[in-house]
Amino acid sequence: MLTTSSRLLALLSLLQARRDWPGADLAARLDVHVRTIRRDVDRLRELGYPIVATKGPDGGYRLDAGSRLPPLLFDDDQAVALAVALQSTAATAGTGAAPGSDPGPGADVGEAAARALHTVRQLMPARLRHRIDTLRVTLVAPPGAPAAQPDGRVLATLADAVRAREKLRFDYAPPPLPVRNPDSVADDPPPAPDHRADDPPPARAAATPSPSRAAAPAPPAREAARMRRRVQPHHLVAWGGRWYLLAWDLDRADWRTFRADRVTPRVPTGPRFTPRALPGGDVAAFVAGRFRGADGSGDKPGDWPCRGEVILDLPAADVARHALDGLVEEWGPGRCRLVLGSWSWPGGLACAVGRFDADFEVVGPPELRAAFAVLASRSARAAVEAGPSPGARSRP
Repeated sequence: MLTTSSRLLALLSLLQARRDWPGADLAARLDVHVRTIRRDVDRLRELGYPIVATKGPDGGYRLDAGSRLPPLLFDDDQAVALAVALQSTAATAGTGAAPGSDPGPGADVGEAAARALHTVRQLMPARLRHRIDTLRVTLVAPPGAPAAQPDGRVLATLADAVRAREKLRFDYAPPPLPVRNPDSVADDPPPAPDHRADDPPPARAAATPSPSRAAAPAPPAREAARMRRRVQPHHLVAWGGRWYLLAWDLDRADWRTFRADRVTPRVPTGPRFTPRALPGGDVAAFVAGRFRGADGSGDKPGDWPCRGEVILDLPAADVARHALDGLVEEWGPGRCRLVLGSWSWPGGLACAVGRFDADFEVVGPPELRAAFAVLASRSARAAVEAGPSPGARSRP
Protein backbone atom coordinates (compact mmCIF):
# COMPACT_ATOMS: atom_id res chain seq x y z
CA MET A 1 0.00 0.00 0.00
CA LEU A 2 1.40 3.37 -1.05
CA THR A 3 1.72 6.16 1.48
CA THR A 4 -0.25 9.34 0.86
CA SER A 5 2.79 11.28 -0.38
CA SER A 6 3.88 8.44 -2.69
CA ARG A 7 0.35 8.10 -4.02
CA LEU A 8 0.14 11.83 -4.74
CA LEU A 9 3.41 11.65 -6.67
CA ALA A 10 2.17 8.63 -8.65
CA LEU A 11 -1.14 10.38 -9.37
CA LEU A 12 0.64 13.51 -10.59
CA SER A 13 2.88 11.39 -12.81
CA LEU A 14 -0.17 9.72 -14.39
CA LEU A 15 -1.91 13.05 -14.97
CA GLN A 16 1.20 14.32 -16.78
CA ALA A 17 1.36 11.22 -18.99
CA ARG A 18 -1.80 11.93 -21.01
CA ARG A 19 -4.43 14.63 -21.41
CA ASP A 20 -7.56 13.05 -19.90
CA TRP A 21 -7.94 10.36 -17.26
CA PRO A 22 -11.29 8.81 -16.24
CA GLY A 23 -11.52 8.63 -12.47
CA ALA A 24 -12.15 4.87 -12.57
CA ASP A 25 -8.94 4.32 -14.58
CA LEU A 26 -6.89 6.33 -12.10
CA ALA A 27 -8.37 4.36 -9.21
CA ALA A 28 -7.55 1.09 -10.94
CA ARG A 29 -3.98 2.14 -11.72
CA LEU A 30 -3.33 3.19 -8.10
CA ASP A 31 -5.41 0.34 -6.60
CA VAL A 32 -7.59 2.66 -4.53
CA HIS A 33 -11.24 3.71 -4.41
CA VAL A 34 -12.57 6.52 -6.59
CA ARG A 35 -13.29 8.56 -3.43
CA THR A 36 -9.57 8.39 -2.58
CA ILE A 37 -8.75 9.78 -6.02
CA ARG A 38 -11.10 12.73 -5.41
CA ARG A 39 -9.42 13.50 -2.08
CA ASP A 40 -5.94 13.25 -3.62
CA VAL A 41 -6.96 15.58 -6.45
CA ASP A 42 -8.12 18.12 -3.87
CA ARG A 43 -4.74 17.85 -2.11
CA LEU A 44 -2.90 18.49 -5.37
CA ARG A 45 -5.10 21.51 -6.07
CA GLU A 46 -4.19 22.91 -2.66
CA LEU A 47 -0.53 22.56 -3.65
CA GLY A 48 -1.18 24.69 -6.72
CA TYR A 49 -1.64 22.13 -9.46
CA PRO A 50 -4.49 23.22 -11.82
CA ILE A 51 -6.43 19.96 -12.12
CA VAL A 52 -9.74 20.29 -14.00
CA ALA A 53 -12.63 17.85 -13.60
CA THR A 54 -14.16 16.65 -16.87
CA LYS A 55 -17.84 15.79 -17.18
CA GLY A 56 -19.55 12.99 -19.04
CA PRO A 57 -20.09 9.23 -18.74
CA ASP A 58 -16.35 8.75 -18.27
CA GLY A 59 -15.85 11.90 -16.25
CA GLY A 60 -12.38 12.28 -14.88
CA TYR A 61 -9.50 14.70 -14.49
CA ARG A 62 -7.10 16.72 -16.59
CA LEU A 63 -3.91 18.53 -15.62
CA ASP A 64 -3.99 21.94 -17.28
CA ALA A 65 -0.77 23.62 -18.34
CA GLY A 66 -0.25 27.19 -17.25
CA SER A 67 2.16 29.76 -15.95
CA ARG A 68 1.26 28.90 -12.35
CA LEU A 69 2.22 25.22 -12.73
CA PRO A 70 4.62 24.34 -9.86
CA PRO A 71 7.92 22.59 -10.55
CA LEU A 72 7.37 19.11 -11.98
CA LEU A 73 7.97 16.13 -9.71
CA PHE A 74 9.67 12.92 -10.76
CA ASP A 75 9.48 9.42 -9.38
CA ASP A 76 12.66 7.35 -9.06
CA ASP A 77 12.49 5.79 -12.51
CA GLN A 78 11.78 9.13 -14.19
CA ALA A 79 14.72 10.75 -12.39
CA VAL A 80 17.10 8.03 -13.56
CA ALA A 81 15.79 8.22 -17.14
CA LEU A 82 16.10 12.00 -17.16
CA ALA A 83 19.69 11.85 -15.87
CA VAL A 84 20.70 9.31 -18.52
CA ALA A 85 19.04 11.36 -21.30
CA LEU A 86 20.68 14.63 -20.24
CA GLN A 87 24.09 13.03 -19.80
CA SER A 88 23.82 11.40 -23.21
CA THR A 89 22.85 14.69 -24.85
CA ALA A 90 25.68 16.56 -23.14
CA ALA A 91 28.22 13.92 -24.18
CA THR A 92 26.94 13.55 -27.74
CA ALA A 93 27.23 17.28 -28.49
CA GLY A 94 30.99 17.13 -27.97
CA THR A 95 31.66 13.69 -29.44
CA GLY A 96 34.19 13.54 -32.22
CA ALA A 97 35.67 17.03 -31.86
CA ALA A 98 39.43 17.13 -31.96
CA PRO A 99 41.18 18.16 -28.74
CA GLY A 100 41.61 21.91 -28.58
CA SER A 101 39.42 22.51 -31.62
CA ASP A 102 36.31 24.61 -31.88
CA PRO A 103 33.41 22.43 -30.66
CA GLY A 104 31.14 24.02 -33.24
CA PRO A 105 27.76 25.75 -33.04
CA GLY A 106 26.07 22.65 -31.59
CA ALA A 107 28.00 22.95 -28.35
CA ASP A 108 25.24 25.11 -26.85
CA VAL A 109 22.93 22.06 -26.84
CA GLY A 110 25.43 20.07 -24.80
CA GLU A 111 26.06 22.95 -22.43
CA ALA A 112 22.32 23.45 -21.92
CA ALA A 113 21.89 19.74 -21.20
CA ALA A 114 24.72 19.85 -18.65
CA ARG A 115 23.16 22.87 -16.92
CA ALA A 116 19.76 21.20 -16.92
CA LEU A 117 21.23 18.09 -15.32
CA HIS A 118 22.86 20.21 -12.62
CA THR A 119 19.56 22.02 -11.95
CA VAL A 120 17.58 18.79 -11.78
CA ARG A 121 20.13 17.28 -9.42
CA GLN A 122 19.83 20.21 -7.00
CA LEU A 123 16.05 19.75 -6.83
CA MET A 124 16.22 16.03 -6.08
CA PRO A 125 16.11 14.55 -2.58
CA ALA A 126 19.36 13.11 -1.25
CA ARG A 127 18.62 9.50 -2.15
CA LEU A 128 17.86 10.42 -5.79
CA ARG A 129 20.91 12.67 -6.01
CA HIS A 130 22.98 9.67 -4.96
CA ARG A 131 21.46 7.54 -7.73
CA ILE A 132 22.10 10.27 -10.30
CA ASP A 133 25.69 10.72 -9.09
CA THR A 134 26.38 7.03 -9.53
CA LEU A 135 25.23 7.20 -13.16
CA ARG A 136 28.17 8.09 -15.37
CA VAL A 137 27.44 7.77 -19.07
CA THR A 138 30.47 7.54 -21.35
CA LEU A 139 29.77 7.69 -25.07
CA VAL A 140 32.48 6.30 -27.32
CA ALA A 141 32.26 7.60 -30.87
CA PRO A 142 32.83 4.91 -33.52
CA PRO A 143 35.37 5.61 -36.28
CA GLY A 144 33.99 8.10 -38.74
CA ALA A 145 31.40 9.51 -36.34
CA PRO A 146 30.44 13.05 -37.39
CA ALA A 147 31.51 15.86 -35.12
CA ALA A 148 29.51 18.77 -36.51
CA GLN A 149 26.33 19.49 -34.56
CA PRO A 150 23.70 22.10 -35.45
CA ASP A 151 23.06 25.18 -33.37
CA GLY A 152 20.19 24.65 -30.98
CA ARG A 153 18.49 27.78 -32.29
CA VAL A 154 18.63 26.40 -35.82
CA LEU A 155 16.98 23.18 -34.68
CA ALA A 156 14.28 25.19 -32.93
CA THR A 157 13.64 27.29 -36.05
CA LEU A 158 13.41 24.21 -38.25
CA ALA A 159 11.12 22.44 -35.78
CA ASP A 160 8.84 25.50 -35.58
CA ALA A 161 8.58 25.65 -39.38
CA VAL A 162 7.76 21.94 -39.54
CA ARG A 163 5.09 22.27 -36.85
CA ALA A 164 3.54 25.41 -38.32
CA ARG A 165 3.70 24.07 -41.92
CA GLU A 166 5.35 27.28 -43.13
CA LYS A 167 7.61 27.57 -46.16
CA LEU A 168 11.23 28.00 -45.25
CA ARG A 169 14.09 29.90 -46.87
CA PHE A 170 17.67 29.19 -45.89
CA ASP A 171 21.28 29.34 -47.06
CA TYR A 172 22.82 25.91 -47.46
CA ALA A 173 26.58 25.67 -47.01
CA PRO A 174 28.66 23.50 -49.37
CA PRO A 175 30.03 20.19 -48.10
CA PRO A 176 33.20 20.34 -46.00
CA LEU A 177 36.47 20.31 -47.91
CA PRO A 178 38.02 16.84 -48.24
CA VAL A 179 40.79 16.24 -45.74
CA ARG A 180 44.04 14.98 -47.23
CA ASN A 181 46.58 12.94 -45.29
CA PRO A 182 50.05 14.47 -45.92
CA ASP A 183 51.68 11.10 -45.14
CA SER A 184 49.84 9.30 -47.94
CA VAL A 185 50.39 9.51 -51.70
CA ALA A 186 47.00 8.04 -52.51
CA ASP A 187 44.33 10.31 -53.87
CA ASP A 188 41.28 10.93 -51.75
CA PRO A 189 38.37 8.61 -52.59
CA PRO A 190 35.80 10.01 -54.97
CA PRO A 191 32.70 11.51 -53.39
CA ALA A 192 29.66 9.31 -53.01
CA PRO A 193 27.10 9.67 -55.80
CA ASP A 194 24.18 12.03 -55.31
CA HIS A 195 21.02 10.05 -54.67
CA ARG A 196 18.77 13.07 -54.32
CA ALA A 197 19.79 13.37 -50.70
CA ASP A 198 21.83 16.53 -50.32
CA ASP A 199 24.43 14.62 -48.28
CA PRO A 200 25.98 11.17 -48.66
CA PRO A 201 24.82 8.52 -46.19
CA PRO A 202 26.85 8.40 -42.98
CA ALA A 203 27.70 4.75 -43.61
CA ARG A 204 29.63 5.75 -46.74
CA ALA A 205 31.01 9.05 -45.50
CA ALA A 206 34.75 9.42 -45.19
CA ALA A 207 36.18 8.43 -41.84
CA THR A 208 36.90 11.08 -39.25
CA PRO A 209 40.46 12.26 -39.80
CA SER A 210 43.09 11.34 -37.28
CA PRO A 211 44.92 14.07 -35.33
CA SER A 212 47.74 13.87 -37.88
CA ARG A 213 45.40 15.18 -40.56
CA ALA A 214 44.87 18.89 -40.93
CA ALA A 215 41.85 20.40 -42.60
CA ALA A 216 42.56 23.43 -44.74
CA PRO A 217 40.60 26.57 -43.87
CA ALA A 218 37.66 27.23 -46.14
CA PRO A 219 38.48 29.86 -48.79
CA PRO A 220 36.21 32.90 -49.13
CA ALA A 221 34.82 31.45 -52.37
CA ARG A 222 33.19 28.64 -50.42
CA GLU A 223 31.17 31.14 -48.42
CA ALA A 224 29.95 32.57 -51.69
CA ALA A 225 29.02 29.05 -52.78
CA ARG A 226 26.22 28.88 -50.22
CA MET A 227 23.02 27.97 -52.01
CA ARG A 228 19.68 29.65 -51.37
CA ARG A 229 16.96 27.04 -50.94
CA ARG A 230 13.17 27.33 -50.75
CA VAL A 231 11.44 24.32 -49.24
CA GLN A 232 8.31 22.99 -47.59
CA PRO A 233 9.67 21.44 -44.37
CA HIS A 234 8.00 18.18 -43.38
CA HIS A 235 10.14 16.36 -40.82
CA LEU A 236 13.20 16.90 -38.65
CA VAL A 237 15.00 13.57 -38.25
CA ALA A 238 18.17 12.21 -36.64
CA TRP A 239 20.25 9.74 -38.63
CA GLY A 240 23.77 8.46 -38.02
CA GLY A 241 24.60 11.08 -35.41
CA ARG A 242 23.40 14.03 -37.49
CA TRP A 243 20.21 16.07 -37.71
CA TYR A 244 18.49 16.31 -41.09
CA LEU A 245 15.58 18.29 -42.47
CA LEU A 246 13.34 16.30 -44.80
CA ALA A 247 11.62 18.77 -47.11
CA TRP A 248 10.04 19.25 -50.50
CA ASP A 249 12.40 21.42 -52.55
CA LEU A 250 10.26 23.95 -54.41
CA ASP A 251 12.93 24.77 -57.01
CA ARG A 252 13.88 21.16 -57.77
CA ALA A 253 10.36 19.72 -57.40
CA ASP A 254 11.61 16.75 -55.42
CA TRP A 255 12.09 15.47 -51.88
CA ARG A 256 15.46 16.38 -50.38
CA THR A 257 17.32 15.89 -47.11
CA PHE A 258 19.45 18.72 -45.72
CA ARG A 259 22.04 18.53 -42.96
CA ALA A 260 20.88 20.86 -40.21
CA ASP A 261 24.44 21.92 -39.28
CA ARG A 262 24.85 23.40 -42.78
CA VAL A 263 21.54 25.32 -42.71
CA THR A 264 21.32 29.04 -41.98
CA PRO A 265 17.58 29.92 -41.83
CA ARG A 266 16.31 33.21 -43.17
CA VAL A 267 13.49 34.97 -41.40
CA PRO A 268 10.65 35.52 -41.58
CA THR A 269 9.30 32.19 -42.76
CA GLY A 270 6.96 32.04 -45.73
CA PRO A 271 3.24 31.36 -46.03
CA ARG A 272 1.60 28.17 -44.85
CA PHE A 273 1.39 25.16 -47.15
CA THR A 274 -0.61 21.96 -47.39
CA PRO A 275 1.63 18.99 -46.52
CA ARG A 276 2.40 16.56 -49.32
CA ALA A 277 2.03 12.81 -48.97
CA LEU A 278 5.41 11.22 -48.38
CA PRO A 279 6.02 8.24 -50.72
CA GLY A 280 5.39 5.09 -48.72
CA GLY A 281 4.11 7.09 -45.74
CA ASP A 282 6.98 5.95 -43.47
CA VAL A 283 9.48 8.71 -42.66
CA ALA A 284 12.17 6.37 -41.31
CA ALA A 285 11.95 4.02 -44.30
CA PHE A 286 11.96 6.91 -46.78
CA VAL A 287 15.04 8.59 -45.27
CA ALA A 288 16.87 5.27 -45.01
CA GLY A 289 16.03 4.58 -48.63
CA ARG A 290 17.36 7.93 -49.78
CA PHE A 291 20.66 7.29 -48.05
CA ARG A 292 20.76 3.85 -49.61
CA GLY A 293 20.30 5.37 -53.06
CA ALA A 294 16.61 4.61 -53.59
CA ASP A 295 14.55 7.14 -55.56
CA GLY A 296 11.47 6.78 -53.34
CA SER A 297 9.37 5.02 -55.95
CA GLY A 298 8.08 1.45 -56.05
CA ASP A 299 6.32 -0.64 -53.45
CA LYS A 300 9.24 -0.38 -51.02
CA PRO A 301 10.61 3.19 -51.18
CA GLY A 302 13.05 2.49 -48.34
CA ASP A 303 14.60 -0.63 -49.88
CA TRP A 304 18.02 -0.86 -51.50
CA PRO A 305 17.96 -0.02 -55.23
CA CYS A 306 20.13 -3.07 -55.95
CA ARG A 307 19.38 -6.47 -54.42
CA GLY A 308 20.81 -9.85 -55.39
CA GLU A 309 21.08 -13.47 -54.28
CA VAL A 310 24.11 -15.77 -54.11
CA ILE A 311 25.05 -19.17 -52.67
CA LEU A 312 28.22 -18.88 -50.56
CA ASP A 313 30.56 -21.73 -49.68
CA LEU A 314 30.52 -20.68 -46.02
CA PRO A 315 28.42 -21.75 -43.02
CA ALA A 316 25.44 -19.52 -42.34
CA ALA A 317 26.68 -18.78 -38.80
CA ASP A 318 29.90 -17.28 -40.19
CA VAL A 319 28.10 -15.14 -42.76
CA ALA A 320 25.26 -13.89 -40.54
CA ARG A 321 27.67 -11.96 -38.29
CA HIS A 322 28.71 -9.74 -41.20
CA ALA A 323 25.58 -9.63 -43.36
CA LEU A 324 24.05 -6.58 -41.63
CA ASP A 325 20.46 -6.38 -42.96
CA GLY A 326 20.96 -9.25 -45.43
CA LEU A 327 19.00 -12.50 -45.34
CA VAL A 328 21.08 -15.60 -44.53
CA GLU A 329 19.84 -19.20 -44.43
CA GLU A 330 21.42 -22.64 -44.39
CA TRP A 331 21.92 -24.23 -47.82
CA GLY A 332 23.43 -27.62 -47.12
CA PRO A 333 26.64 -28.55 -45.24
CA GLY A 334 29.05 -25.63 -45.13
CA ARG A 335 26.98 -23.48 -47.50
CA CYS A 336 24.38 -20.73 -47.16
CA ARG A 337 22.04 -18.57 -49.21
CA LEU A 338 22.62 -14.82 -48.97
CA VAL A 339 20.21 -12.11 -50.16
CA LEU A 340 21.85 -8.71 -49.88
CA GLY A 341 21.13 -5.14 -50.93
CA SER A 342 23.37 -2.20 -51.76
CA TRP A 343 23.45 1.20 -53.42
CA SER A 344 25.08 0.03 -56.68
CA TRP A 345 25.73 -3.22 -58.55
CA PRO A 346 29.51 -3.40 -59.12
CA GLY A 347 30.87 -0.97 -56.52
CA GLY A 348 28.44 -1.94 -53.79
CA LEU A 349 26.71 -5.31 -54.02
CA ALA A 350 29.34 -7.28 -55.96
CA CYS A 351 32.15 -5.99 -53.76
CA ALA A 352 30.15 -6.80 -50.63
CA VAL A 353 29.79 -10.42 -51.72
CA GLY A 354 33.48 -10.60 -52.63
CA ARG A 355 34.51 -9.48 -49.14
CA PHE A 356 33.39 -12.84 -47.74
CA ASP A 357 36.51 -14.35 -49.40
CA ALA A 358 34.81 -17.59 -50.46
CA ASP A 359 33.57 -19.27 -53.62
CA PHE A 360 30.00 -18.49 -54.56
CA GLU A 361 27.30 -18.98 -57.18
CA VAL A 362 25.15 -16.13 -58.47
CA VAL A 363 21.45 -16.93 -58.33
CA GLY A 364 20.34 -13.58 -59.75
CA PRO A 365 19.42 -11.13 -61.04
CA PRO A 366 21.27 -10.67 -64.36
CA GLU A 367 22.49 -7.24 -63.21
CA LEU A 368 24.52 -8.91 -60.46
CA ARG A 369 26.16 -11.30 -62.95
CA ALA A 370 27.05 -8.33 -65.15
CA ALA A 371 28.50 -6.51 -62.12
CA PHE A 372 30.82 -9.44 -61.37
CA ALA A 373 31.88 -9.45 -65.03
CA VAL A 374 32.83 -5.77 -64.72
CA LEU A 375 34.82 -6.43 -61.55
CA ALA A 376 36.53 -9.44 -63.11
CA SER A 377 37.60 -7.36 -66.11
CA ARG A 378 38.95 -4.59 -63.89
CA SER A 379 40.79 -7.05 -61.67
CA ALA A 380 42.32 -8.83 -64.67
CA ARG A 381 43.65 -5.56 -66.05
CA ALA A 382 45.03 -4.56 -62.66
CA ALA A 383 46.83 -7.91 -62.38
CA VAL A 384 48.76 -7.54 -65.67
CA GLU A 385 49.25 -3.80 -66.00
CA ALA A 386 52.35 -2.32 -64.38
CA GLY A 387 51.52 0.77 -62.37
CA PRO A 388 53.85 3.58 -61.27
CA SER A 389 56.22 2.85 -58.42
CA PRO A 390 55.31 4.36 -55.03
CA GLY A 391 58.16 6.85 -55.25
CA ALA A 392 57.22 8.02 -58.73
CA ARG A 393 54.26 10.05 -57.55
CA SER A 394 54.83 13.48 -56.13
CA ARG A 395 53.25 14.40 -52.86
CA PRO A 396 50.56 17.09 -52.98
